[in-house]
Amino acid sequence: MTTTSSRFFDELAKLMTNATGAAQGLRKEVDTMVQAQVERVLNNLELVKREELDVIRDMAQKAREENEALAKRLAELEARIGPSSTP
Repeated sequence: MTTTSSRFFDELAKLMTNATGAAQGLRKEVDTMVQAQVERVLNNLELVKREELDVIRDMAQKAREENEALAKRLAELEARIGPSSTP
């Protein structure tokens, strides 16, 4: 009886180990499928990546700074010329 019961538990342990391995493999496959689906949906929405957004934000900041510098320079030049007759 002891040998039969020991063998039964050994087989049960093997079965559980195989089931755990199969479950882990299935989980990885599901994760991969979900990630692919999420990427597909995001691509269809034409969302901007964070890196691209950072580059555009930096470009806008630089343009703003250049605009402010040009406005200041224009104001200085207009002050040198004096009041203009054009509206």
